[in-house]
Amino acid sequence: MKQRLTVLGSTGSIGTSTLDVVARHPERYEIFALSAATQVDLMLAQCAQFKPRFAVMASAPHARQLEDRLRQSGLATRVLYEADALETIAAHPEVDAVMAAIVGAAGLAPCLAAARAGKRLLLANKEALVVGGELFMQTVKAGGATLLPIDSEHSAIFQCLPEDPATWPDRVDSILLTASGGPFRQRDPATLSQITPEQACAHPNFSMGRKISVDSATMMNKALEVIEARWLFDLAPDQIKVVIHPQQIIHSMVQFKDASILAQLGTPDMRVPIAVGLAWPERIASGASRLDFSTLSALAFEDADAIRFPGLHLSWQALKAAEGTTAVLNAANEVAVGQFLSGRLRFDHIHAVNLATLDAVSPSKPDSLAALLDLDAQSRRAAERAAGLLAA
Repeated sequence: MKQRLTVLGSTGSIGTSTLDVVARHPERYEIFALSAATQVDLMLAQCAQFKPRFAVMASAPHARQLEDRLRQSGLATRVLYEADALETIAAHPEVDAVMAAIVGAAGLAPCLAAARAGKRLLLANKEALVVGGELFMQTVKAGGATLLPIDSEHSAIFQCLPEDPATWPDRVDSILLTASGGPFRQRDPATLSQITPEQACAHPNFSMGRKISVDSATMMNKALEVIEARWLFDLAPDQIKVVIHPQQIIHSMVQFKDASILAQLGTPDMRVPIAVGLAWPERIASGASRLDFSTLSALAFEDADAIRFPGLHLSWQALKAAEGTTAVLNAANEVAVGQFLSGRLRFDHIHAVNLATLDAVSPSKPDSLAALLDLDAQSRRAAERAAGLLAA
């Protein structure tokens, strides 16, 4: 039988890459539901190609636009936009797997719904773990869900680790997450205040959404990945290390207690980890080009500069602080990046907003989705106040 798939965030870079892989294997997969925020034209094209039963838009106006366009095209896809629509398509009994590719804390509720329903959950939304942490992992376990990481770094770690997680504590010393260093890896830190949104969004290796691109430029993306790795692989914070690897050929590594290291290599193409997640434990064609070692340049590695990338080091601090601190950090960063992209905050003030918010908000072990969302809202208000003071 074909695997029925819901793609949350189908018009983003991960979503479109997922559909590219799916289209290569029509005998294995069919699309049950898609979701998007505002891109009606692209969603219409995706519905025409994959003919999902449901499509979810973020607002009533966009949903009505899509409904009209679908009707004009003679397509039978049903459009949803209610508050619980994402949870509906994530937990639907006819869905086998869910690609969770919604950026930000907005993806937490449908991820939890998929986990409770015991789905094969392909996690590209790192905030589900950064915000949800222990609650999310408990839900995965209780629901009997299969959690597969889609971030290229975490997929690489997953592929290098022994198949039996029960053996990890006795065999694994640490993991090494690689980072490109973004577009400002060699830039003078004294000039960071002059960076524009366009410069920050120009990633050297990947074409990504604007928010993720800025996170890559600040290395906050890697900070969130450190937090995600702690929960995915049940590691102590000090067992997670970061090394800058500009070529992005080695996607991450596992160091074992005998000092040997296993690494996963490949071209920087998100279709590879997506294909791994879709087919695991099998392997299928992803569409990515293969490494040509005869033309490969030298591979370089560098330490992550704490002066140029101070946000990275907040990850270990947040993991060692009170439970819920990582959710505060995530909310603050989302606000700060949004302010930067809208031209209201300097690039180098993103870190300042994050620090101020961590100082202003004291979490008290959120133990439910409602508590997490309340902490998220409180943190966003604090971040907006901090950003306002810096912009004044």
